[in-house]
Amino acid sequence: MKIGFNQINKHFGEVHANADITLDVQSGMIFGILGENGAGKSTLMKILSGFIQPDSGEIVLDGKAVSIETPADAIKFGIGMLHQDPLDFPPMQVIDNFIVGQRGGLILSHKDVIKAFRELQSQFDFSLDPDAYVDTLTVGERQQLEILRLLWLGARVLILDEPTTGISIQQKEKLFAALKVLAGQRKTIIFVSHKLEDVEVLCDQVAILRKGYLVGQVDAPYDTDQLVEMMFGKQIVLKELESVAQDKVVFELQDLYIEQYPLAIENVNFSLRAGEVIGLAGMEGSGQDVVLRACTGLLRPVSGRVIVNGTDLTGKNYLEFMQNGVAFLPASRLEEGLVPGLTLAEHFTVTTEDKQQLFIDKAYFRQKSEQMIEEYHIIGRPETPVESLSGGNQQRAALSLLKDSLSIILLEHPTRGLDIESTIYMWDKLKERCKLGTSIFFISGDLDEILRYSDRILVFFSGRVSPPLDSATVSLEQLGQLIGGKGWAKEFGDEETYEASTNP
Repeated sequence: MKIGFNQINKHFGEVHANADITLDVQSGMIFGILGENGAGKSTLMKILSGFIQPDSGEIVLDGKAVSIETPADAIKFGIGMLHQDPLDFPPMQVIDNFIVGQRGGLILSHKDVIKAFRELQSQFDFSLDPDAYVDTLTVGERQQLEILRLLWLGARVLILDEPTTGISIQQKEKLFAALKVLAGQRKTIIFVSHKLEDVEVLCDQVAILRKGYLVGQVDAPYDTDQLVEMMFGKQIVLKELESVAQDKVVFELQDLYIEQYPLAIENVNFSLRAGEVIGLAGMEGSGQDVVLRACTGLLRPVSGRVIVNGTDLTGKNYLEFMQNGVAFLPASRLEEGLVPGLTLAEHFTVTTEDKQQLFIDKAYFRQKSEQMIEEYHIIGRPETPVESLSGGNQQRAALSLLKDSLSIILLEHPTRGLDIESTIYMWDKLKERCKLGTSIFFISGDLDEILRYSDRILVFFSGRVSPPLDSATVSLEQLGQLIGGKGWAKEFGDEETYEASTNP
């Protein structure tokens, strides 16, 4: 199906999210939409998929102008969208999610649906268990399920919004292989991303958006420097980083034992120094998120001790950890990090450290929010609800809400979904805190990020935790092997882990 965008405009208040965008996507193509956070990529795709309507302009499918007012309309036209967070029902089984949205007509038996499901997924080398519950799947597997469901509903156009965010390298390779199969079947793939390496590997052509405007289209092969300059209007240069870790120990784990089904993590011993950055590397579900939450009081260990600045906080709740200078920035920004429905100014009001005021000074908090919006380069206004911000701006907002005087910041995927410039900016802000003695403990699925920003690295595999590794002496290839369970015997003398990983 050939898709045309004809002078699409969309405003959100004073923000011109899409400005007179005119663009054509040919049938059977893997077409990239590239741009910085807040460039208007997701807005344009939500217009195509019926989640929002344009203020003006039209969508043209195979030469005919159409009206797409709802996602149901979109799927009738053969357009399906895979969102950053898959739209599924975690308490339900895979097979029940697969048939959600099926239109009336021939009703297949449960046996026939499972047969059709298995035949469809075999085309892409997927291996989902139809009887499994969705809440047991990884993000990558949930994406696979959503792709299968959209194809089952008759999608001839698949829109994927930042699909490689939060999935493993292996799952990304499987996803890319599936998209190439679909393009070979003359399906049209629109791949929305800010990741240059993904676009360069996968897409036949790419359109670049910046601040709501279409700034150009480029055919493969690509010049990375050209794409960067089109995205940001300038070249992006990575700074040389230096460790600012001090000798003072601010955080300790002693013989920590944690149970969180299906993992049991034991004998974790570790010390964190003031100003130090520690990266936690591992495939999703390897236990790094469990340990991080035990370090914040959100998950109670079975045994062992958690010591912050000499104070034993084992078994204490998150409030007591916060009172001792510990802050947690979760990956799920809207679900755990921010409050949907509240504006930026209201967030600064409820997170104030001044508890002496009897009344809320609205003028003061508006002024404070304007100051933080400017300082953290948030594209929004004090009255902007946080859910209307782009993912990158939500992350900047969450970071701006952290107290100034913190001993330790624990972060889950701090740059997930952020473009290059936003990632650099985020780490510049974190490193500024490190210079003042704040320590950073963070999880990332991006091994390059872990190697670049960490002083030391803890590797997780199937519930096991490695001794700390010096990031300056570890290669990307070595780290990739270790998170897959290979090389543990050689590196750590861990025969049991090595045998488990080589004899599945």
